[in-house]
Amino acid sequence: MIRRSNSASCQFFLRTALAACVLAVFARPGHAQQNWLADKLSQDDAPTIIEGEQLTGRPDREVRLQRQVEVTRGQTVVNANQVYYDIIDDRVEADGDVRVLRAGDRFNGNTLKLKLDTGIGYMDSIVYRLLKRNAQGHAERIDFESEDVATISNGVYTTCNGPDPDWYLKTSKLTLDDGAGIGQARNAVLVFKGVPVAGTPSISFPLTEGRKSGFLAPTLTTSTNTGLQLTVPYYWDIAPNRDLTLFPRFMSTRGLMLGADARYLEREFAGETRFEFMNDADYANRSRYAVSARHNQNLYPGVGLAVDYNAVSDNDYARDFPFSHVFDRPGINRRLLSQVATMSYSAGGPWSGTLQLADFQVLQDRNAPIGIPYARLPQLNLNYSDFNDNGFNVNVGYQYTNFSHPTAVQGDRLVVNPRVSYDYLRTPGSFIVPSLSAHATYYNLNQVANSTMTAPSRIVPTFSLDSGLLFERSASFFGRDAIQTLEPRAYYTYTSYVQQNGGLYPNFDSTIADLSYGMMFRENRFIGNDRIGDANQLTLAMTSRYLESDGAERLRMAIAQRFNFSQPRVGLGTDPAVNSGEKSDVLLLATGRVTRETRLDANFQYNQQRGEINRVNFGVYWQPEPLKVLNVQYRRDSRNLADIPNTKYELVDLSGQWPIAPRWYGVGRINYLLDENRVGQSLLGVEHQADCWIFRLVSQRVPTATSTTNTTIFLQLEFNGLSSLGTNPMQALRFNIPGYQSLGQPVTPAR
Repeated sequence: MIRRSNSASCQFFLRTALAACVLAVFARPGHAQQNWLADKLSQDDAPTIIEGEQLTGRPDREVRLQRQVEVTRGQTVVNANQVYYDIIDDRVEADGDVRVLRAGDRFNGNTLKLKLDTGIGYMDSIVYRLLKRNAQGHAERIDFESEDVATISNGVYTTCNGPDPDWYLKTSKLTLDDGAGIGQARNAVLVFKGVPVAGTPSISFPLTEGRKSGFLAPTLTTSTNTGLQLTVPYYWDIAPNRDLTLFPRFMSTRGLMLGADARYLEREFAGETRFEFMNDADYANRSRYAVSARHNQNLYPGVGLAVDYNAVSDNDYARDFPFSHVFDRPGINRRLLSQVATMSYSAGGPWSGTLQLADFQVLQDRNAPIGIPYARLPQLNLNYSDFNDNGFNVNVGYQYTNFSHPTAVQGDRLVVNPRVSYDYLRTPGSFIVPSLSAHATYYNLNQVANSTMTAPSRIVPTFSLDSGLLFERSASFFGRDAIQTLEPRAYYTYTSYVQQNGGLYPNFDSTIADLSYGMMFRENRFIGNDRIGDANQLTLAMTSRYLESDGAERLRMAIAQRFNFSQPRVGLGTDPAVNSGEKSDVLLLATGRVTRETRLDANFQYNQQRGEINRVNFGVYWQPEPLKVLNVQYRRDSRNLADIPNTKYELVDLSGQWPIAPRWYGVGRINYLLDENRVGQSLLGVEHQADCWIFRLVSQRVPTATSTTNTTIFLQLEFNGLSSLGTNPMQALRFNIPGYQSLGQPVTPAR
């Protein structure tokens, strides 16, 4: 054994019991060799340890070892039948059953030459296994270019286990750069189940979760509206906080579309812009485009800017390209494209506010047109809030808006809404909160039919009293200890009647709020500031919850009803409000994860006068274990409201993910409209998970306009640790199947 360190002595040891010669050399060279040793130690302080059954040579220059030889330096271990070690050059040459272990990676071959200090060398006729990437393969030769970089010549690479892998990448040259986290292959052929499925002169892929520039795997799909569609994305990793993805996309029925997605992230601002453009051969060869941009920025302490801009070239764009990556994110409405810029102020004091410019692009459906909303150019909101220790809370809201519309009444509106409430009567088991407010509205209108009504105004006062109690008791929930609460609540509201019908006031932004549990505890039954509903009403509610010892809420049940002491008269349009009776519908709800496997969500709206349930929203979500989920939802609305037309519907929604055979999973969703006796949305597919690859075949049908649907087929092969071929259906699966879990990803059982 030769061990190198800073000590200036030389010793020999003989281990006769093992028939091995063990030599410990602590270098004692001359002045030049002392400098060489200092340089070596500055690069790697780890000692070099060699063992073998037979040793010859000079311990200060070179040694040869035979039979069961092992050379160790740090994380590098070399085993072979014969080893020559040049101490001066720190070089190892090995022959016969050579095995190398480097940082957990294993290489077996015939011959090896390796400099231990730099990690540079080569090995012939190798079989290798890479620990961190769980990859393996074989090759004619491997060149260790440094401790982080290795180049494999005329070999194969795979993440499959076993001697006969399902897939492998056959290359003339494969460079693995651990430092950069990149694999680079030349003249690569991807072989799957013995059949070449793809080939390229050059391909690169990540060895870690980090990002890198280069072409992404091409996607091939088919769609009713676009025909056969081929996309070859290119990803440009501009900087750690900036990137750009290009999406050239060829559609057999429409031609070539160019798209891009740019993202940026700075300390004070961040955003993303998506854009696509084409000359559509199936649309009279017209130019068509779509753009979506979001930007958020901190201008000054407490001052922020947010921009959300979306636009398309024509009304049919969302219908013709339902899976456009411009619309491929939450918050995008395919009929109303928002174009909003907002500047906000909130410095932690009593004052806060926003200045907003808001407009919309309306995508009209010829068979189902919708109204054009008003543009707000601008809208200014100021809010003053003061909370003191005596329990008095003072809030004053100011809002100025300029409403613009191409055909309807337009003008300015100023709203002042002062409020004072008293929150001192609150204990751990009860609360009483009285509140007094006023809603003052002033208009300056143009394009009105009656020129005398250009500046109407009104002041509407409101008094409310909110109160509740909290009771608790020990209970049992499905055999587990829990705390059950009983929480009665009473909410009274009185708002004076001010005539607002008959065309006295415009309606820029008001609509009737949908009756819901939260709506029961709002003063105004309208959303917006153009209608302030008169009220003399009391809401009674009862809530009960089951809480486990760790605070987790297992079940929440509630019932609520509103009682009118006088009939509301303010309506949404020019006519008075429709008679709603002395009391509202009864609302009942139950929601929670009642067991570790089952989640329940149910809402019922019961009309006592007719003795029927007006609305039902009932859903059961069952997930007994990972990769198994079944969902059932039933929704019905049988109301006939004069102020809210087209509300009637009845549908059932079934979705799930379930194993159908060993390693095979079925996925699907069907949304069936019972009142129209037709299928709305649907999705059906299968997934297969092997040891080192995943297969997905999914078909999705989506309505894009009245009596128009689009069917898209997703076909994907995902190779673990390399890339994927086909079109990724993951967003469609996650959106359509609540509780869906991706194959090959760590899953966490339900709590």
